[in-house]
Order: sequence, then C-alpha cells, then structure tokens
Amino acid sequence: MIKKSAHDIMIPINKYPNIFSGATVKEAIAEFEHAFLHVDGQMSLPRALLVIDKNHTLLGMIRRRDILKALEPKYMQPMAHHHQKELIDIEGSPELAALSAGKLINSIKAQATQKIDDIMLPAELMFTAGYDDHIAKIIYVMAIKDLNLMPVMRDGQVVGVVRSVDVFHEIAHLFTEEE
Repeated sequence: MIKKSAHDIMIPINKYPNIFSGATVKEAIAEFEHAFLHVDGQMSLPRALLVIDKNHTLLGMIRRRDILKALEPKYMQPMAHHHQKELIDIEGSPELAALSAGKLINSIKAQATQKIDDIMLPAELMFTAGYDDHIAKIIYVMAIKDLNLMPVMRDGQVVGVVRSVDVFHEIAHLFTEEE
C-alpha cells in the first residue's frame, strides 16, 4: 500500500458507467438500473454516473441521491420535513391514499423529464485525484471531504475513478499482510 498511487487502484474510465450530457433523469435512472462494476472478480453497483460530453470530457457527476432529490414533487420542496411526512403518512380511506399516491407518481414522472445537467455536481466543484497522487493523499481528501468517489485526472482528461471501497480494500490488505 505504501507505494500505491491513484493509477494503481483506479477503475479505468472505459469500465466505469457514464452518461451523456443532456440526458434526462429518467435516462439516468435506467442507466443506474443496468450499470454494474466488475472489480477484482467481484460485482458491485456504482454510486454515481460520470456525466460526459460527446468528446468524453468530464462535465460532472450524478449520484442516486441527486436523482431522488430531483424527483421530489415541487409542491413538497419548500415544506418543512415534518409537513412532508404528514403528506406521505396518510391514514384512513384507501381511496384517499391512492389519490395521494397517484398525484405523487404523476409528479415523479413529470420531474423525471428534467435534464441531468441541471442537477449534477459540475466538474469544477468536484474533488479529483491526479494520476500519480499517492494513496495517502486520496485517503486524506476522501476523509475530510466525505467522498466515496474521485475522478482520476491525467493531462486534463479523466482516465479513471477511485472509489472509497477500493481505498478501504487497500487498507485492509495492509493489515492482512502483517498477519
């Protein structure tokens, strides 16, 4: 682990799920539903999609929680959370609950037409790792910035991503080498 750098532990960009700028939230949901990562013989789900343009330039990143936030009905967004809970926790008539659920579903479907560009984390606000950055720097940045994914840059281009789970694996491997 001591000699590991970003390029040693990253997932190459051609193996990490991405989506083109201009896609809708609905398209991003579909991409998440079909995206799987195969790393070291194990399969996992991506926590984010990289948003790229036609030249494969990184424009941003969209996470599942960004999508969930974007799907929140407009009529609930300015409310305090305890009022939102009251709207969702409908008791009484099943017809009343169905009416409310129908309104919610219609609102979610309408919200899913918005462009991911409007809700993604733009690239200029993302923390990135350099291709040759030492794993200690990656650990530090991930810890203090509460990140679970960092794009890896080389000569101004994204060449891969480092996930916190892969960094953690390297740390665990350090301890198994001692035994």
